[in-house]
Amino acid sequence: MASAIPFTHADICLLDRPGWVVSYETGIRTRWSRASGRVDHAPIRDILTGACDVMLAEDATTDPRYTYPCASCEPILNHALRARVNVPMRIQGRLIGTLNLSHSTQGLYDAGTVARARDIADTLAPHVHALHQAERIRRGARSIELARASDEGLRQGALELTQRLEQERQRVGMDLHDQTLADLSRLLREATGDRPLPASELAARLRDTIDDLRRIIDTAVPTLLDLFGFAHAVRVHLERAASGRARTTVDDGTDGAPDRLAPTVRTALFRIVQEAVNNATRHAGAAQIRVTVARPAPGALAVTIRDDGCGIPPTPARQSGLSHMRTRARLISARLEITGDGGTTVTVTLEAPQ
Repeated sequence: MASAIPFTHADICLLDRPGWVVSYETGIRTRWSRASGRVDHAPIRDILTGACDVMLAEDATTDPRYTYPCASCEPILNHALRARVNVPMRIQGRLIGTLNLSHSTQGLYDAGTVARARDIADTLAPHVHALHQAERIRRGARSIELARASDEGLRQGALELTQRLEQERQRVGMDLHDQTLADLSRLLREATGDRPLPASELAARLRDTIDDLRRIIDTAVPTLLDLFGFAHAVRVHLERAASGRARTTVDDGTDGAPDRLAPTVRTALFRIVQEAVNNATRHAGAAQIRVTVARPAPGALAVTIRDDGCGIPPTPARQSGLSHMRTRARLISARLEITGDGGTTVTVTLEAPQ
């Protein structure tokens, strides 16, 4: 190509995914080929968007078509690529990209250069297009491979979560046996022995035992899922979290569909609801919180937590809760949507049996 048209720098810019281009260059190595770029920032955007069919410049370093605000024109300026010619590359009349030639000598290119560049572009277009399509297929295959690896990671994460839940159940059982049962037995002896404790002292110790039991129960809410079901566990947590400061409602229009989910999925779903409720009661100042379980479509299950609080700021100070919700949603292949309009609405949607 250099024998037909002398150049300091040459590149082929190809349309890639919507709104983006990739470049392959020879001669000077620049940022254009290091990463994909946006069409609206490309110095040859006028050809890519159909505003013109060819671009010819005596000195591109001062030409506003190439150096407009936000343009990716650093290589033109840094390497003094003054003379430039840019022509389209087409396959069966469809634009696939551009052939771009530059030289440091100002005014080197003319109409004859444009004609030769067109011939070269027409010759190269079919081969370049085939190579680009093959590259896109390779990238697609790689993306599928990474997605499969990610799915395997999620499955392993779900398995570890199940194991941790089982360990937590065992810990809670030991707490109930070693602490609460022992405390109640001692209180029974002190209440019925030969010298029973005064009522005030007995009441104080009983309150301490109740507080300890409440602490254990608060850490064992997933057990409520096993004993009484998803809707009941959500209702108990919602009432405790609100503590009378907000009106609470739980509606399950699915006849207990969450309880037909796999235990790991159901536990993760509950934890997402739990975090959303905590955000509404602790940070949003909500006066009303409503949890709805519904089927938006056959084979789908959606749990929505809606409050009338102050909403989530654009840059919330506490990110961990939102991050935990997103992580749990990914673990169970659920879609998590968080919107704010007169409050906050959190919706978790996942596949579920009828």
